[in-house]
Amino acid sequence: MTKKKKSGLLSDQRFIVLLVIIALVIIYMVFSPEFRKYSSILSMLDFSYYDVLMAIGVTFPLITAGVDLSIGTGMVCYALVAGRLIRDYNCPVIVAMLVCILFGTIVGLANGTLIGIMNLPPFLATLCTCMITRGISSMVMATPWPTLKQPGGWFHSIFKLVIGTGRKATKIPIGFLVVVILVLIMEFVLNHTKFGRYTIAIGSNKEAVALSGVNVKFYHVMAYVVCGFFAGLAAIAYAAVVPTVQPGTGAGLELDAIGGVFVGGVSATGGYGSVLGTLEGIFVIVLLKTGLPYIGLQANWQQIITGMVLIGAVLIDVAKRRRLAKEA
Repeated sequence: MTKKKKSGLLSDQRFIVLLVIIALVIIYMVFSPEFRKYSSILSMLDFSYYDVLMAIGVTFPLITAGVDLSIGTGMVCYALVAGRLIRDYNCPVIVAMLVCILFGTIVGLANGTLIGIMNLPPFLATLCTCMITRGISSMVMATPWPTLKQPGGWFHSIFKLVIGTGRKATKIPIGFLVVVILVLIMEFVLNHTKFGRYTIAIGSNKEAVALSGVNVKFYHVMAYVVCGFFAGLAAIAYAAVVPTVQPGTGAGLELDAIGGVFVGGVSATGGYGSVLGTLEGIFVIVLLKTGLPYIGLQANWQQIITGMVLIGAVLIDVAKRRRLAKEA
């Protein structure tokens, strides 16, 4: 009985990823006194929020055996549009933040319509919207994101609770709490709601779900709407931590999010996944992206090691599917 439990635990990809996170943190803390500083951890968390938010959203299309390549350039596009509204039209920051979410949701709806209703391949459809959002970014704003000095300077601290003033001020990363709450909510949605169950079912066998009388097109579209919604939230997080947002800087950011989702256990062929696993997977990517310089490795190593980690995640997924096939 005990051996079976241990075997099951070690075969759980989320548990393996958790061990990887612990190992990376220990290595960084042992070899880098700088990494152990509270300010370093705070900075790492700040730059993880937009990756986590993109990853939460893209988990749903990936579970349907699709993908969304537009979230990186889209995120930057929404932030630039909001910045233009603030700078040139004196739009309140709160309203601009809502515009980010609305714009992202609309693009998600467009992706869902192209894929779920018009049956375009997800790669092609979202590649097209990726190019469109990149073009809109260049057209809307050729200058960087405004510095948002007062009024509006509070925007850059929306993910931190500052207690005290001056050098004695203490910054508490409440953004991490917000992210965890969103992860728990979406984990519940994925596993305990009709939308979540049908999302998983679409990835497992879309034809069978359609034959059972489910409105597959609607739920397929909604998976991309959720992805767009979280890309809009990610735009807010990105603009809050990046000093300047410039057109063209979003290309490639979606790969970190998608990679984190696969590392977290979402099947490469769809039909299986976990938002909690996504949170773990994206923190592996973030630790590799932000932590390696602390131990003297260049940024190029981050890409190489991340690629190797992704290969490992895919191999685990393949082995898992083969084992399930044998058991069946």
